[in-house]
Parts: sequence; C-alpha cells; structure tokens
Amino acid sequence: QVQLVESGGGLVQPGGSLRLSCAASGSIFSIHGMGWYRQAPGKQRELVATITSSGSANYADSVKGRFTISRDNAKNTVYLQMNSLKPEDTAVYYCNADVAVQGYHDGMDYWGKGTLVTVSS
Repeated sequence: QVQLVESGGGLVQPGGSLRLSCAASGSIFSIHGMGWYRQAPGKQRELVATITSSGSANYADSVKGRFTISRDNAKNTVYLQMNSLKPEDTAVYYCNADVAVQGYHDGMDYWGKGTLVTVSS
C-alpha cells in the first residue's frame, strides 16, 4: 500500500555533511508525522528527528544544532540535512511515516529499508 525509499547515505569524513531523502509512494490519503531513526551496530534503534505535517520539528539531544529535518508535502518527501558529522553518527538511517491510506483513514506506521551513513576518516 505504501512504500518509503531512503536515499543519500554514504561515506563522509568527520565534520562533513550529508543530506538524506525519503520519498513515500502508494495509496496515500495523507501523511501525518514523519521522522528519521537510526540504528548503530549492537545498539537499539533510536529516534533522530521527527516532523509534523505542519512542520514542527523535534530532535534528539545528540543531533540538535547539527541536523535539520524538513518535508515537502507535495512530494510526500522528508529530508534530513546532517552537518558537522561525527563518527558516532555512523548508523543505518531509517525513514518513518504515519500514513493514512486511501479508503482507510486510520494512521499506520511505515518504515523504509534504511540507508547506511558511515562517518570515518
């Protein structure tokens, strides 16, 4: 019904920048909240940033001031601009969206397959 596809991951040096994108497609009636989560090896998945349909954003303390989440509702796309990257940011980044499907207006969480971000010299 709904697919989320992340892109933009890759290898970057400490202090560098990267921009992630996540596009939702399918039988979408509306998208409520969207967000980015990440999971490093041996650790649990953690919230990075979320954004409401009206553009209100929240960030994990570890990324405040460095990351910026945004969305383009016309394109059903959410972005994550990552600046001043640290080795600790290395993880698989997953896109999440609370989506109301056409014909069924209850919201449901959907997840992308993830994109790998590696911060290393």
